[in-house]
Amino acid sequence: MSERLKIVKSFYEEVSEDTRLARSRHGQLEFATTMEYIHRYAKPGARIVELGAGTGRYSIALATEGYDVTAVELLEKNLEVLRENVAALSAETVRLQAFQGDATDLAKLPDEAFDVTLSLGPLYHLYDADEIRKAIREAIRVTRKDGIIIVAFLSVYAILFDNYLKETLHAGMVENFDEQYRTKHFAEQLFTGYDIVEFEELFASEPVEHLKTVAVDTVLELAEDRTDFSMSDEAFEEFLRYHLATCEKRELLGASSHLVYICRKK
Repeated sequence: MSERLKIVKSFYEEVSEDTRLARSRHGQLEFATTMEYIHRYAKPGARIVELGAGTGRYSIALATEGYDVTAVELLEKNLEVLRENVAALSAETVRLQAFQGDATDLAKLPDEAFDVTLSLGPLYHLYDADEIRKAIREAIRVTRKDGIIIVAFLSVYAILFDNYLKETLHAGMVENFDEQYRTKHFAEQLFTGYDIVEFEELFASEPVEHLKTVAVDTVLELAEDRTDFSMSDEAFEEFLRYHLATCEKRELLGASSHLVYICRKK
């Protein structure tokens, strides 16, 4: 077992990934925003693959909407929950197949098989430049020409804001930046963050056209740490409308913990 897999597995065995996108306002915003952009590009009945599908929150939602979904998940624990969630569905017409696999090696999947490729987690946990390159190229390979690729990543600045603006500030600086405040990527981080331009440049030499970079949860993760934070369902819906109108603004991207890079395969 690789060191990367050991570290990632030890984390996800201790947390409930199945409820992450529902149990907080920032998780709900991330899910709603990501689904909004998937719907903008995925035509009815499209073939969609989700890499790093977790427990199937996106894959199952999309399959129940009529999309033909393939879910690929690295960790056995998450895959087991995903399959249980699929088995609980009553709709016989749901088209969803799931199997274990690594985003850096999708040998089980043929070239240009999917209209939309989602990679909504693997790049959080890839640190080696060669593995990052493999994951990006595998996502491109399995996508048809003119197909859409949506890749999630983390803002290094939001990581610092959300996790280290307390007594651990120095530790956050050392963990995420070198002496010139350039980003650092290493397995012990568990979650690795990027400068937005740095992440976009990972695709610069690939056969894709960059369409959008989108903030999917803005400052809500930081806001929810406040003891006086409160947001009613009505207020959340109003904030969601505001967020969808502003989430592509370049000046706001770095404040969002989670972002998506959206491109079209040439």
